[in-house]
Amino acid sequence: MPVAAKTSLSYAAFVLVFASGLAAGPHCAAGDWPQILGPRRNGVAVDEKPIEPWPVDGPKVAWSFPVGSGYAGPVVVGQRAIMFHRLGEIERVEAIDLATGKSTWKTDYPATYSGGYNSDNGPRCVPLVAGELVIVFGAAGHLHALKLEDGAKLWSRDTQADYPGPGSYFGAGSTPIVAGKNVLLNVGGRDAGIVAFELATGKTAWKKTDERASYSSPTKVQIDGQEQVIFVTRMNTIGIDPASGAELFRFAFGARGPTVNAASPLVFNNQLFVSAAYGVGGLLARLSKNSATQVWANDTTMSSQYSTCVQRDGFLYGTHGREDFANGELRCIAAQTGKVQWSAPGFGVAHVILVNDRLVILNHQGHLVLAAASPDAFDSLATAQVSPNITRAMPAYAQGQFLFRENAGNGGTLKCLTLVDP
Repeated sequence: MPVAAKTSLSYAAFVLVFASGLAAGPHCAAGDWPQILGPRRNGVAVDEKPIEPWPVDGPKVAWSFPVGSGYAGPVVVGQRAIMFHRLGEIERVEAIDLATGKSTWKTDYPATYSGGYNSDNGPRCVPLVAGELVIVFGAAGHLHALKLEDGAKLWSRDTQADYPGPGSYFGAGSTPIVAGKNVLLNVGGRDAGIVAFELATGKTAWKKTDERASYSSPTKVQIDGQEQVIFVTRMNTIGIDPASGAELFRFAFGARGPTVNAASPLVFNNQLFVSAAYGVGGLLARLSKNSATQVWANDTTMSSQYSTCVQRDGFLYGTHGREDFANGELRCIAAQTGKVQWSAPGFGVAHVILVNDRLVILNHQGHLVLAAASPDAFDSLATAQVSPNITRAMPAYAQGQFLFRENAGNGGTLKCLTLVDP
């Protein structure tokens, strides 16, 4: 039997909120960045103005906002930036005015995660805005839904208590996805590897597989009229029918031992690219309604430890290598062959956002680069050292503003840089 959700609102309130647009899925107005990797979960900004090189002294800092621990990056919807961070014994969801950098509401939940291989004990997952809802997934496996307008609590689920499974290296870290009227999540429980929760109530809609959880976040695609949600789990890549949980395809992807799958699956032109370090490598597959056929695979051209590539005109731009081995290289490869077009050794592990024909690139050491999205050569147009601290969290780009989180000790800062004037 499905497990009931804990709730702080009456059933009538749920119905009222649902009618206002919960089923609409991620909010995708022009200039928004409502979920991990942007409007389409592919690292591409939508309907943004061209970015020109910034001055030698760097882009303008619009504002800075102090945050607690964690590696959850920001999202932006309208004039709100949403952050998820830990302060002492609470995990806080906080709305910040995009124009002023001032907090407009905050909602707190008990924090119980005690840390694993990494001493940081804050949340890892980027918030998800779906219609009038904000969905967050905490480091100890607590899934929460709250109202975008004022942060009012709607429902919560303790996924690790409801669906226990093997422990993980760094806490829960796979960001949920909305498909139809459900929130899908790689929980990693026994007989509940992937679970769908009703968006309106938090009740379990279905649970499938024994797949252990990874740190990769799923994505969606339509293939021949069939909607698919694609998960990279601990050891496999799986396509799921989001309505029923039926498995559409799977192939092995991962390695046993101290390894991590963390880059998200990237879909373009009915093709799927998945990537991981730790000897796993990169793989391109051609998708059909019920299958994924390998095109190529290797561990020499684009093996990403945790960052996800972007794609433009048949070329992939991203990081090959590992932060802990200090061998991260920024690269461009031909998507159809895996051939390396160019490489920038020593660049470090970096997140890449595509804005029109420009790449906005932030490495883990606070170095920001604007480059041309060209397979011909690495063409750096502007650079800036925007932080002296670790900048491992996923950044966001919305309305000409670049938002990133820096980590220092048990806290850090959310910074907003103006790359394009309003």
